[in-house]
Amino acid sequence: MTHHILKATPNTVHLGGFSHEIEPALIIKSGDTVDVETYTGYYVYNKAPAEFLTPEFVDICQNLPPERKIAGGPHLLTGPIYVQGAEPGDILEVKLAAIKPSLPVGFNAIRTGWGVLPHQFNEPALRFIHLDLENNVAEFPVNSGIKIPLKPFFGILGVATPETQRSSIPPGCYGGNIDNRELQVGSKIFLPIFVPGALFSIGDGHSAQGDGEVNVTAIETSMNGTIQLKIRKDLQVTAPIAETATDIITMGFGDTLDSALEQALNNMIDFLVGFTKISPEDAYVLCSLAVNFHITQVVNTPQKGVHGMLSKNVFVNGINL
Repeated sequence: MTHHILKATPNTVHLGGFSHEIEPALIIKSGDTVDVETYTGYYVYNKAPAEFLTPEFVDICQNLPPERKIAGGPHLLTGPIYVQGAEPGDILEVKLAAIKPSLPVGFNAIRTGWGVLPHQFNEPALRFIHLDLENNVAEFPVNSGIKIPLKPFFGILGVATPETQRSSIPPGCYGGNIDNRELQVGSKIFLPIFVPGALFSIGDGHSAQGDGEVNVTAIETSMNGTIQLKIRKDLQVTAPIAETATDIITMGFGDTLDSALEQALNNMIDFLVGFTKISPEDAYVLCSLAVNFHITQVVNTPQKGVHGMLSKNVFVNGINL
């Protein structure tokens, strides 16, 4: 196993989406670990305070090559990372070993026409929010006495697909803009692989987010992390699935919450049938008895997200993916 360091530079990040045509930023072997650096705020950097603007970030914003720009999304992603031996049909296991804001400031933006209440809140608004990294909280509004615990995670964890231009905004079977706040330090996410090498990218750091992400953004934060990437040829999943210290999490994406819930439910049933060998009907009943379904996000047009959480405590003999 080798440990790598992947800094964010104009030649190691890409903007707006996923593409198998983007040159890999790093080539690794299965099981290697990587320290990754990510930045956020490409489209707001000219409005940002000085503490948000590291020289490295400004260099990216001013000198990102055209070939590393994909039409569609606003997200800066670090990668792609090419994993040797990864083939379509395999599964990529991504272990999130460390996640930490790199700067003591993040931002939240209301975008015209976006969010759950676009007609009620129709004026764009940009707020930079101070992060108290020593006490791991953010006070919002300022001097309100309301302090939000920081629970950092990466909103985007995804692999490339055969499409040459895939926007970073909607999530899907490849992962992408999942925005699942359960993916904290120590968790794992498992992604189907669609192209050789997997071509994994990461970014969209969030210091805090509520389920739903209702106004379209969280506390968007430049974030550093340590990940481990493994090829899994022993798993068969068709959509992202995650494991935390306490839960198995299935995900569903759809143009309505109903369809996203249906997909998350079916994915949980498939998991239970495949891993416990109970019948589909028993799995359906178990989901009604023991699985908690949450709204992941409702703003990543056109795909809303729902995730189902099954406590690992229900498995007397234990379970691990």
